[in-house]
Amino acid sequence: MSEQAGQWTMDIALDLCRQALAEGRRRGLAVLTAAVLDRGGHLMVLLRSDGSSLLRPQIAVAKAWGVLAMGFGGRELARRAATQPVFYGALSDLSGGNVVPLPGGVLVRDAQGLLLGSIGVTGDTADNDELCAVAAVRALGLVADTGAKVSEV
Repeated sequence: MSEQAGQWTMDIALDLCRQALAEGRRRGLAVLTAAVLDRGGHLMVLLRSDGSSLLRPQIAVAKAWGVLAMGFGGRELARRAATQPVFYGALSDLSGGNVVPLPGGVLVRDAQGLLLGSIGVTGDTADNDELCAVAAVRALGLVADTGAKVSEV
């Protein structure tokens, strides 16, 4: 990332979305949609591939928003939702549906661990969505926080 550490710009957000969609094409995945939010949960960029289905933008935003709201990646959200479905149902209601507890929502950090924002990717399997989000983050020299244990990364 050429910008100063900790800086988060629309150009970086746009690059993240473009990288995620390009990774999906390289892998031959289903068409993807990607959303990048700043650390306050505000939408900065949303890109949807041609042919992306109707609710994909909302799902991408909800994956990105949910990880920011809870403070850990989508993989950990999914793990917790499996053991606490009532809480995560209530959380979805409280957030107006803006929490999708699945892989594909990734916190984005700088090299020092400072939270910059998040990316949400959807369109293929949740695991493949996450692979594309992580590839995009790493391509820009940033740190992807999926909520996975270090041994799972």
